[in-house]
Amino acid sequence: MRTLKFGIAALATAAIVCVPSVHAQQTTTSNPCKTTVKHHKPTKKDEMPCEDLRKQLADQQAQIDALKQQLADLPKPQPESDPIATPLAQHAQQSADSAQQTANSAQQTATTAQTTAQAADVKATDADKKVDALHDEVYSPSAIHYKGITITPVAFAAAEGVWRQHSVNSDINTPFNSIPFPSANEGHVSELNFSGRQSRLGALFQGQPNTTTKLSGYFEMDFLGTGTSSNNNQSNSYVLRQRQIWGKVELANGFAMTGGQTWSLATEDRRGTDTRTEVQPNTIDSQYLVGYSWERQPGFRVQQRFGDLTTKAFTLAVAAEQAQITNFTAASSVTASIPTDFFFAGIGQNGGLYNAAGNIGAGNTAGTGGITTYANNVAPDVLVKAAFDLPNFHFEVGGLGRFLRDYYYPILTSGGTAAAPTYTYATSYVSNTKAAGGVFADARVYLADKKIEVAAQGMGGTGVGRYGSAQLADATLRPDQTLEPIKNYHGLFSIETHPTSKFDVFAYYGGEYAQRTVYTTAQGDTFGYGPRNLNDAGCYNLPGASGNATGTAGSISAATCGSPTRFIQEAMGGFIWKPIVSPKYGRLQYWVTYSYIQRNLWSGAGSATTPSSPRATEPMVHVSMRYYIP
Repeated sequence: MRTLKFGIAALATAAIVCVPSVHAQQTTTSNPCKTTVKHHKPTKKDEMPCEDLRKQLADQQAQIDALKQQLADLPKPQPESDPIATPLAQHAQQSADSAQQTANSAQQTATTAQTTAQAADVKATDADKKVDALHDEVYSPSAIHYKGITITPVAFAAAEGVWRQHSVNSDINTPFNSIPFPSANEGHVSELNFSGRQSRLGALFQGQPNTTTKLSGYFEMDFLGTGTSSNNNQSNSYVLRQRQIWGKVELANGFAMTGGQTWSLATEDRRGTDTRTEVQPNTIDSQYLVGYSWERQPGFRVQQRFGDLTTKAFTLAVAAEQAQITNFTAASSVTASIPTDFFFAGIGQNGGLYNAAGNIGAGNTAGTGGITTYANNVAPDVLVKAAFDLPNFHFEVGGLGRFLRDYYYPILTSGGTAAAPTYTYATSYVSNTKAAGGVFADARVYLADKKIEVAAQGMGGTGVGRYGSAQLADATLRPDQTLEPIKNYHGLFSIETHPTSKFDVFAYYGGEYAQRTVYTTAQGDTFGYGPRNLNDAGCYNLPGASGNATGTAGSISAATCGSPTRFIQEAMGGFIWKPIVSPKYGRLQYWVTYSYIQRNLWSGAGSATTPSSPRATEPMVHVSMRYYIP
């Protein structure tokens, strides 16, 4: 019995020692920037001695139980009949009880040792996780830290291409309002262009000087600009092409102020009216889609949010943005009938860092304001917008106010005929400002756990053509030489699906409309936007055989196809495949879209073979391969 007791004690002592000893092993490795302590996790081989001890303890417990049973089966000795057996039995019982206590203590000690070993394993695992996190922070940071600023790079490299059935002599972007008719040389030749110029560079800078204030700065640029075409019309694309450059301050109470070049407040946002949440169609075409409302231009914006965007929020915003008059049109079958002593814009000056290339025509007689002219603005465009957000729904509605100004010599008298009008003018300029603008709205619904997005947007008003992708005319001329804003309407419907995390399928339809706006002179001629006496007889005629005799390179029609655009529409569909999507290594995606554009002119005077409303079409295919940095 004494031997059994000592054996149990020895086993208990070994159990106490063996388990912690396994976890006492550790190695130290060196690293260029730190010293890491790696803990050794016990293996099955390490745990074998402890398992053997537990087995032996169990065997000893079985022997104790058997001995106690034998003692219980012995007859109870009578003190007076067996004076020797009684002390022996009492001694045996005491030995058995002592052995049981020793075994219980050994079992408790072994259990405590096992618990200590498990805790050591947890601590070692936590330490390993912290070491791995520190390693990732040093060698794979999600952002760059400079003083108190967090810098997040933004960039992708693009290899893209476009095929058009009818040439518009353009890169990836499509000048929608220049789709050629058969009377132009370009209406008979296709084009295929490859480009890497939409590759993008940028960075987001963020800092938080205190618990209630957040500062942000952002810049974004690409290479889709040329020095002779940079302008203020829509994307303000000065080379190296400035897309966005702005700064922002946000307060904890939901108030924010933004200044710099951003997407216009008229552009649909995905969340509230926040910058960097703007929604662009899934197009490779950098002019986006017909019917899409947008601008990227300098301005100032303030907003106030009420509520939480993750549950329910309401946001109000107001902005003052860069103004510009684009695509001014005052056409007539008799050019001389249009008054000429007015102006609203001029060619930029190199000394003023505006583009000096271009021509606005002699006295703005019968053409457009030109792509490189700059309006003499009297006030910025003013926009207001309210946005309402739920987890699966976003809605916004807003208004746009514009002010179109021109200077002119008032007409004192007029005479002559429509073919040869005469005018006498005052000797000093006067100015006239016309109010323009409209309303816009956007709605987006998320279905099937956000795997399907259905959206619609629209804008309508006067003089809002520059806010549409097709860039239809903003204004024309009245007989008294004051500007007249043209009524414009544009809208876009979209369905976007995300069946898997690596595959998107989408379809869009959009259209833009410019209303006929014409006036009759004292001599009986008509001019303005879309006069009915413009000659459209040659819209479908073939160009002359001698080179560019009847249609110069880049022309959209011959002289006998003179009406402006009434309505332009586009249907587009496509898919994106993202074989690699990694928060550590970035995203690789392949992209294909097909578009069909139809450009309809206002009806003019023409032969019987010419439809009353001439139209041109443009099928297009865009392809893209992009690598986005994480």
